[in-house]
Amino acid sequence: MNTTMGQDTHPRTPLGRRGWVIALQPGARDEYRRLHQDVWPGVQRRLLDAGIASYSIYMHGDLLFSYMEFRGSFDDVQSFIELDEETQRWWKLTEPLQRPLESAVAGECWTSMEEVFHVNSPATTKWSEHDTK
Repeated sequence: MNTTMGQDTHPRTPLGRRGWVIALQPGARDEYRRLHQDVWPGVQRRLLDAGIASYSIYMHGDLLFSYMEFRGSFDDVQSFIELDEETQRWWKLTEPLQRPLESAVAGECWTSMEEVFHVNSPATTKWSEHDTK
């Protein structure tokens, strides 16, 4: 068994998915983009070691959308990342550039989004159940 943080990370382990949104401070787009063109290797390594299979941040105007696919418990993944000193230093650079949405729950920075649709590739889905032939 492949493990990260003691969890099963076998490629066939089902992935969890999460999406979030946050706003940028006025005038912060260029700096945010610049920082993310060269994310520190230690931060990237911590994300992967936490069991994250894929992580992306998209920008639309002053909004950021974050999408993550991960293996294992999300709470365990998040806790593992939060304990990393290098990641904490990275957040000290990026957090001042962000501002929570007005709809954010008190104490929440990135606002969780509801998944309303998802489809997997044919390699991971039983398409025969949906064949129209």
